[in-house]
Amino acid sequence: MSNSSRLVAGVDSSTQSVKIVVRDAETGKLVRQTKAPHPDGTEVDPEQWWSALSDIAPGVLEGVSAISIAAQQHGMVPLDSGNEVVRPAILWNDTRSAQACVQLIDELGGPTEWANAVGSVPVAAFTVSKLRWMAEHEPENAQRTTTVVLPHDYLTWKLLGSSAEFTTDRGDASGTGYWSAATGEYRHDLVRLALGHDLELPRVAQPAEIAGHTRLFTENSIAVAPGTGDNMGAALALGVQPGDVVVSLGTSGTAYAGSLLPTSDPSGFVAGFADATGKFLPLVCTLNAARILSATAGMLNVDFNEFARLALSAQPGSGGLTFIPYLDGERTPNLPDARGSLHGLTRENMTAENLARSAIEGMFGGLVEAVQALESVGVVAQRVILIGGAAANSAVSAVAATMFNVPIEVPPEGEYVADGAAVQAAWALSGEVNPPEWTSMNLGETRYLDPVRVPDIQERYQEIRSNLFG
Repeated sequence: MSNSSRLVAGVDSSTQSVKIVVRDAETGKLVRQTKAPHPDGTEVDPEQWWSALSDIAPGVLEGVSAISIAAQQHGMVPLDSGNEVVRPAILWNDTRSAQACVQLIDELGGPTEWANAVGSVPVAAFTVSKLRWMAEHEPENAQRTTTVVLPHDYLTWKLLGSSAEFTTDRGDASGTGYWSAATGEYRHDLVRLALGHDLELPRVAQPAEIAGHTRLFTENSIAVAPGTGDNMGAALALGVQPGDVVVSLGTSGTAYAGSLLPTSDPSGFVAGFADATGKFLPLVCTLNAARILSATAGMLNVDFNEFARLALSAQPGSGGLTFIPYLDGERTPNLPDARGSLHGLTRENMTAENLARSAIEGMFGGLVEAVQALESVGVVAQRVILIGGAAANSAVSAVAATMFNVPIEVPPEGEYVADGAAVQAAWALSGEVNPPEWTSMNLGETRYLDPVRVPDIQERYQEIRSNLFG
């Protein structure tokens, strides 16, 4: 079935903004794009996501044949029997459910039981932990809640209309803590354990299924694909295969890998996620990433270009200065109450140059450990694909080459989450077995860096973290 001259749209509804890309369904060529901001915070009325999308969609979606929505993972959107929002959505970066998470782990019998049940040990970010928090702290809201959906589920449902059923996909469902990537089934017993009663949960659609059609924002009917989580969308855009490890530098830092088999990690470092194609996407997420750099640049009162110049002026290792960058607590390792710290300060190394470089090294310190955790569950890392806004910075990629021990590729800047959603939309439209392989999706050259690892940097970070947190 030819997609010639047809257009598809991909949406990225992230913590900070909503973005729409429109691409040619056959070639992937970019036709147009737009974006709008989201309110800041760790909880938000989901209608604000819909309002932001509605503001920018008219005109942009004209002539589009299929659309897909990828969005931030884990966010809990509780709905009552009339599908009205019970309380503002609690987002992935809200750590108030940390103690509830500890309780849940203990009540099921420990981390190994959780890893066996759903492939992941829950952390505060997971939806299941937020369910327990609501049950304990807002029992009336918990009792009113009959359905819980994820951010992309909610937006897909709004796109299809209030009479549509709720649908999700296996990638996003695998981040709830109550859906198993290995079995492809919900664990309703875990929902009851967390909330005290069962829920009606979204149907898990097939990867390239058409979930329905919409005529909103345009005169023609648009096919609506299932959508997915943000990391799964980016992996789809990048064509991630076994051996590929993606390190993404956004609000959070993530390291994830293509896998043909489900994974299970009782240590809790690796989340055993599914991907958006029918395979698997083991993932490690750190809470602190690009904002470490912006906060340090702000403290030094410099822009990002000057920040990069300062960092590149320092030697690898930052003169012994070590930045533990848990500025907002940390998700992996699970240290929600931790805070950042500087170690090894001397009169000689206490310079702006060393501080700038140590911020980048500190960001990568946790992500190198994340890649090592992926390798411990069977991932064979053959290359690191470095993406995210911060990856374009020359100092960031240069420091990365000193800390990872495999080749690094930095593809052109792009809206990879929205692009992955567009790939899924084209896939659903095509009816083909496999997603399209677009060769002209992004203009620009990929940068290739050979590893020039300086071993003692990472060892120093591991020693200090061990001394601080055990």
